[in-house]
Amino acid sequence: MKLFFISDIHGSAYYLEKALEFFEKEKADYLVILGDQLYHGARNQLPRDYDTKKVASILNSYTDKIIAVRGNCESEVDQMVLNYPTMSDYSIILYNNKRLFLTHGHIFNKDNMPNLSDGDALIYGHTHIPLAEKINNIFVINPGSITFPKEYTPHCYGILHENIFEIKTLDGEIFKKIDF
Repeated sequence: MKLFFISDIHGSAYYLEKALEFFEKEKADYLVILGDQLYHGARNQLPRDYDTKKVASILNSYTDKIIAVRGNCESEVDQMVLNYPTMSDYSIILYNNKRLFLTHGHIFNKDNMPNLSDGDALIYGHTHIPLAEKINNIFVINPGSITFPKEYTPHCYGILHENIFEIKTLDGEIFKKIDF
């Protein structure tokens, strides 16, 4: 199974379409969205091609492939326009005998870890900063933001395939990598 991770779209149709080009090229099985899909957020400027209706329409065309969690910018109104569940604070996927704890990062993150077992992974967004490391035998991964990267990092997405997690730029270049 090949999983494709994005976070922090913040209503940008431009960056979503660019990321989905790589979703198709990577031939991933599922699109994992780690929150902040439609709204740009009060602390952000308007992103390039800010169009929440278009973003919702594009995402709804992938409904059967999406696993999503709620970000701190999601609201009940967002759920009314998205045709897949997106209001859960976290989701769990079992992957090769490992538990992947998926969340946005505003509640659980590397500084506030959920209860996980050795070899499990915490995968979150929110900070807009790519991260791939192991802390106390737990994988801690953040694919960064496709729309608003921070701390001079590139626009990124993540791929988990054959026990390797790669964080790639929206140019398809590997930015970070961790054996899983």
